[in-house]
Amino acid sequence: MLDALDHALRRDGHRPAVLGTGPTGAVRTLVTRAELAALADGYTVALHTRGLGPGDTAGVAVRPGPRALALLLALHRLGVRAAVLDPGAGPEVLRARLALARPALVLADATAQAVAGWARPLARRARLALPDLTELGPVATVGPRLPGCAAALEPGHGPLPRPVDGDGDAVIVFTSGTTARPRAVVHTRSSLAAGMASVRALVRPEPGRPVLGGTFFVLLPSLTEGAPVALPARTPRALARQLARLRPQATYLTPPVLRSALAAGARFTGQVWTGSAPAGAGLLERVRAAGADAAWGVYALTELFPAAAVEAREKAAFDGAGDLVGTPLPGVTARAAASGELLLSGPATRDRYLGEDPDPWVATGDRGRLLADGRIVLAGRFKDMVLRDAENIYPGLYEPALHIPGVELALLVGVETGDGDERLVAVVQPAPGTDPRRIRAALEPPLARMGNARPDAVLLAEVPLSGRSRKPDRAATARLAARHLGASAGGGRVRVR
Repeated sequence: MLDALDHALRRDGHRPAVLGTGPTGAVRTLVTRAELAALADGYTVALHTRGLGPGDTAGVAVRPGPRALALLLALHRLGVRAAVLDPGAGPEVLRARLALARPALVLADATAQAVAGWARPLARRARLALPDLTELGPVATVGPRLPGCAAALEPGHGPLPRPVDGDGDAVIVFTSGTTARPRAVVHTRSSLAAGMASVRALVRPEPGRPVLGGTFFVLLPSLTEGAPVALPARTPRALARQLARLRPQATYLTPPVLRSALAAGARFTGQVWTGSAPAGAGLLERVRAAGADAAWGVYALTELFPAAAVEAREKAAFDGAGDLVGTPLPGVTARAAASGELLLSGPATRDRYLGEDPDPWVATGDRGRLLADGRIVLAGRFKDMVLRDAENIYPGLYEPALHIPGVELALLVGVETGDGDERLVAVVQPAPGTDPRRIRAALEPPLARMGNARPDAVLLAEVPLSGRSRKPDRAATARLAARHLGASAGGGRVRVR
């Protein structure tokens, strides 16, 4: 797919590739197809000049947009593996992930460097100034620099290196594990190509008509087929204006963004797709009522994107127990393990987890069953993962930081809000005789370091235990949090106690 995109951009170069919208919703071209191809060429030369090639890993912390697209094309051409970094994960998690991936170069825009707190160290040494990890390699700023950022990666000029052919590792996406043992999904060039081909077959983008979405799995197939792409506006009102001006043939937004857009009076056109979080039949029907030709829920994982899809009318007609997520897409095989956990496999399946052996089957962490016609129905998650605002939060990454002096137990649990989303609650059990005010004050620094995973609420209470070994009971802890905070009845942010 990336090879096809590289060739496609060089045709009809004057046509828009990435669209932007102003404050009033006016549409403008951010970059043409020829300009995007030229930027990818420039980054290819610059990275090749730095010595990057097959077998190397580059950390990438660049917001979606023309530069990120061009970087992806450049890394693909050079055969360099991209490790996707989330600067909002907090410094401890970020350090552990960098130590596992060991990138030869980190490519970060100024915003990512500021969020990660890298600016001052980079200004001093232009290297990853992390304790005992400075051997991880240099950092380069992609796009405009701000004071304190690393030196810029300027697009180079000159002959292009020969493109790397064949299969191999393409991307690392971190998903779970602890700070001591991060877990990361490794996709190969072939599994990425299969996933994007599946999206292309599902969405069927038409040349010349815009597509609105923020994920590369949506943007790349659309650009390959000649459709200009637009990144969603950041506020609900601006998004509503953007939808009205663009009238996209296809739109991909997460359920929380869809709900906000509907509340702002957004109207939809063409096909609307949503995923990354549960999307009930009610939400999909509201999207159809707001003008969409069809509204689809997509079942996907980092390990396999996409796996299945279901349209609003089919989902609404299902009256069985559980959540119907649709028929497995062509090439995807589904089965239930003896434990009831849903297992998936197919050409788009990740090759392995970093540091582990390849495995053709993905254990989804979801309890599921297959209907007689092959459709997948989910019945809850096995994993402890919390899904908040379409972001996966793994408690095991952050709970150790809550075990400060004076804390006996601490769990991070999700509390359902009633609309398919969850709130993240830290339930902290103080040691007997500890002053609660001192505990709350001492928790502020570790909470601040959690970044995007900072809890919506902190509850000081005794953590329920269960079983012969008296292990912390997460389900009972979540029920405790719901009772004390009243979070299950509303979608707002719960207050801290």
